[in-house]
Amino acid sequence: MTIIILIPATLLLAVWLLLLGRATDEDRALATHSHHLDKLATIKKLKEKEKQTKEKLESYNEKVSLLLRNLIFRDKAKEIQKLEKAVLAFRQGKAKNASVFILPGYVLLREVEALGKGAIHKNILSKSFELFGKKHAQSKTKQLLAKLIAYPIIGIASTLTLGVIILGSISQTVGIAVMGIGTVLMIVLVYAMYDELDDMVKKRQKSISREFPNVVSKLALLVTSGMIMDRAWKETSSSGDTELYLEMRKTSQELDNLVSPETAYSNFINRCNTKESAKLASAIMQNLSKGNAQIGKLLKDMAREAWQERRHTAKRDAEKANSKLMIPTMLLFLAILVMLMVPVAMNFSGL
Repeated sequence: MTIIILIPATLLLAVWLLLLGRATDEDRALATHSHHLDKLATIKKLKEKEKQTKEKLESYNEKVSLLLRNLIFRDKAKEIQKLEKAVLAFRQGKAKNASVFILPGYVLLREVEALGKGAIHKNILSKSFELFGKKHAQSKTKQLLAKLIAYPIIGIASTLTLGVIILGSISQTVGIAVMGIGTVLMIVLVYAMYDELDDMVKKRQKSISREFPNVVSKLALLVTSGMIMDRAWKETSSSGDTELYLEMRKTSQELDNLVSPETAYSNFINRCNTKESAKLASAIMQNLSKGNAQIGKLLKDMAREAWQERRHTAKRDAEKANSKLMIPTMLLFLAILVMLMVPVAMNFSGL
């Protein structure tokens, strides 16, 4: 049995090492660049958390605020500083290569063209375009695909090898359990990496939809007060830092760079990928030549509908929350019931 299990483990490890040996400078460069993008994203998240924490600390008194700053910000500042040094090293051409564990995935993607043309690739690419923009979508897609290919090979090979060692030296039951649980965990990990991208897209779209009523209300107010659409869009985009405002800024920059309004607003629709953003941009494109009066009225109606939809969404979310709380509430009720009934039962049994 040990030999039977050791054969696929050896083959998987041999395949992984063979692919690693075929890695080129181009593969290493792609992996390092994607790793650099991950560091930039981490820096951005840490700075956003730092900003939110600072706002919370303002509500505390001075001594408590100072203590929390020393405990929280010092660690974040060190982490941000470390990541920024790594980013600077990358820009100066002194960056360390990315982890070797992912390189076999890049090799296989380069040598087997079909892997870069399937449904999974298209799905990841469309979501990466939405999350990371056109500039970095291809790079992030390759990175995730490389992980989905390389990690299962080395992970399952390592799990089977460890299982064989335990099988021969400790216990057959433990060895089989290690191999089974390890393989399942590796499959779950790979699926989680793939599913995380979908979760990120949903969170982003939810954030955009949540901010939409505020944005369209601001646009309606500025346009009806006499401001031209491009200027109103720019002023609104600079009034917030959430996903929708950031996408509006990109559109504003495109308009400043003399990109046609049709192209700029179409890009906005593709990046946001929500029905609300598509409705807003389409309405603006259709009414650019009709003047502020008609666009202003249209935006007012859109704002009213958006606020109504937001109220309905809040009610639906509250109902979902109530249904989720039902199970823990019942468990708590049962626990209290047991605590009350056990002493009563013990008293009766003592009589």
